[in-house]
Amino acid sequence: MKLSLNEIEATAKRAVRGAGYPWGVAEEASKSTRWLCRNGHDGVAALAVLLDKDLACSADHRPLATNETWRGAADLCPLVTGAFLSDCAQSLRSGPVTMQRVAVPLLILPFAASAASELRGCVRVEMDGHVAVTDGDNLLCDDMLPELAERIAVHTSEIVPSWRPRSAQMNPDPESWDRLAALAHRTYAPATRESRLRGAGAGLSDND
Repeated sequence: MKLSLNEIEATAKRAVRGAGYPWGVAEEASKSTRWLCRNGHDGVAALAVLLDKDLACSADHRPLATNETWRGAADLCPLVTGAFLSDCAQSLRSGPVTMQRVAVPLLILPFAASAASELRGCVRVEMDGHVAVTDGDNLLCDDMLPELAERIAVHTSEIVPSWRPRSAQMNPDPESWDRLAALAHRTYAPATRESRLRGAGAGLSDND
């Protein structure tokens, strides 16, 4: 099942909202999912794993401090933590940003890419021995990342690797796609008698 990036982005946005996140987070998450898929990683599967963890409605999953190692009362949500990283991009010029216990760390990488774009250079992300590098548009990353990273360190980097080719389509894990579709369905208002009549065209009139 090959899907366009537009389809993936639209469904991801509604799925994140359906899982309880605000629309602003859903917007960023959908762009992140698209970016990962464009760079050859199954962002759909990563997002489905995250949304199943049900981290949206608790402040425990947000960073408590941004002037030292970022940590939460529980595992950090990569969507919320990633937004902090994007906002703090300029601080990477002074040294690395470190984070503790981040769920689904693949989803941090699009936000590292946003930081790289702002800095107009490359950013290197180290995750429990795994390494990813991005210049904002491209990504070079290990294919198999853990579901939880005990420690993440984000640095600026002078190394520009050979990038993988990008894609305009993705063949996501079918079960993950079905999960996102089910969550997205929560955002659709149920049909009312009035809306059904409007959609029927003729309404209550009988032209025969």
